[in-house]
Amino acid sequence: MKRWLAALPLIALAALGALFALYALNRNPHVEPQALVGKPVPALTLPDLDGGVARPLRAALGDGPALVNFYASWCAPCEVEQPALVALKASGVRIIGVAYKDAPQNAQAFLDRLGDPFAARLVDRDGRGGIEFGVTGVPETFAVRADGVIAAKHSGPMSLSQAQALLAKAR
Repeated sequence: MKRWLAALPLIALAALGALFALYALNRNPHVEPQALVGKPVPALTLPDLDGGVARPLRAALGDGPALVNFYASWCAPCEVEQPALVALKASGVRIIGVAYKDAPQNAQAFLDRLGDPFAARLVDRDGRGGIEFGVTGVPETFAVRADGVIAAKHSGPMSLSQAQALLAKAR
């Protein structure tokens, strides 16, 4: 009887290991949550990168379709994506940049170094705005229609053609 009691922790550990292994084998790691697609942009008020004045995100979006891009100075894929965003701005696309979990001075240095594609630059220092959007990592970009509804989402760095396809979903 005492041997069974001594083996119970090992049996429980083996059962938990089997449970976790079966879950991991049946889970698709490439699933991108699209929870906000088809829903209005969250009512966020974030400080502006320039002066720290609180600004509603919805007001920054303007009238036409726009992109909301979550980026960070510490994010290497964000650097890869930056030339595509700069090219979009040159063609007249309105892009709202949200510095995600980043210090304002670092975000500004990032934009000074790589180019500033943003019509409005907001700071989400603690990541709460990212939680409202369902951000899982940076960069993430949301296409927003003129009526304020999120039309599509892209996770990871975008090429210019991917960014144009994302924007087309908002038109």
